[in-house]
Amino acid sequence: MTRLNNAKEAKTLHQSTLLTKPNVVGVGVGFKDIRGDKTDEVCVKVLVKRKLSPEALLSEELVPQALDDIRTDVIQVGDLRALQAPTGHWRPAPGGVSIGHYGITAGTLGCVVRDKDTGERLILSNNHVMANSNDADIGDAILQPGPTDGGKVSTDTIATLLRFIPIQYTTSPGTCDYASIFASLGNLIAVILGSSHRLNVSSISPLAINKVDAALARPNIDSEVLDEILNIGEISGVLDAELGMPVRKSGRTTGFTTDQVQVLDTTVNVSYGAGRTATFEEQIVAGPMSQGGDSGSLVVHGNSRDAVGLLFAGSEQSTILSPIQTVLDSLNVTFS
Repeated sequence: MTRLNNAKEAKTLHQSTLLTKPNVVGVGVGFKDIRGDKTDEVCVKVLVKRKLSPEALLSEELVPQALDDIRTDVIQVGDLRALQAPTGHWRPAPGGVSIGHYGITAGTLGCVVRDKDTGERLILSNNHVMANSNDADIGDAILQPGPTDGGKVSTDTIATLLRFIPIQYTTSPGTCDYASIFASLGNLIAVILGSSHRLNVSSISPLAINKVDAALARPNIDSEVLDEILNIGEISGVLDAELGMPVRKSGRTTGFTTDQVQVLDTTVNVSYGAGRTATFEEQIVAGPMSQGGDSGSLVVHGNSRDAVGLLFAGSEQSTILSPIQTVLDSLNVTFS
């Protein structure tokens, strides 16, 4: 445990510097791999888009072999992105099926939770699935199936948006009029000079930090939503993630899949498209168990029905989830 705490301290101390490196998308703690074999040495895991040879990188782009007295390990995870992509009409609807705000493509209905104050049964999924990445209004229609799967407001509205945790973007399209004027003038000069380069206006908020991508919806008819998750069953409790823990999920795109926890206490930068990037802290990284449209899936322990995390992003090589207790506390809900 002392070694794990030391690794967490080293990760916290150096993550800001590591995340400025162009190929780095996340930093956490995990077991070190040596030539493909997992060891029991706890290290600082550095998540990169692609593993490159040292010769292909500038000296300032290299990941140090050690941070203080904690060794590092580089893991390729690809381009992390919020998993939202474009399968039937379920009534009653279990967790694990297609759902979405009327303005998106489709994500996954995670599960049913209860409001701590009222006991009301509510649908849990991601902000970017049910609140359209902050662009929705409370009371908006939530469709099952999601729009890409044929859902229509007139026939498939299963719930209305109740509340969500806003996503704080570190990078987003700029709205400053002065900056826009400056960029326009610069681009005009570029055209006159024959340059092919152009200026874009972006808003940068380096201190914007997130813990969850989460939202709740109120079912229009309570009996039309089940407590069970497809191929898993009803959630019995909550567990903190541990390194090597087996996990599973049921999602709209890839269905029932399994893997294991690879990295803990991870800080990651996730792309939300349209020039928007958000930084998340204290996240869990599992292996490749999801694809676009699986966002919102509840991830549970591989050998029990205890919830571990809420899936919200990933790539071809990895899956990112928020610790479930953080999600429940943020939204003031519980499983029973």
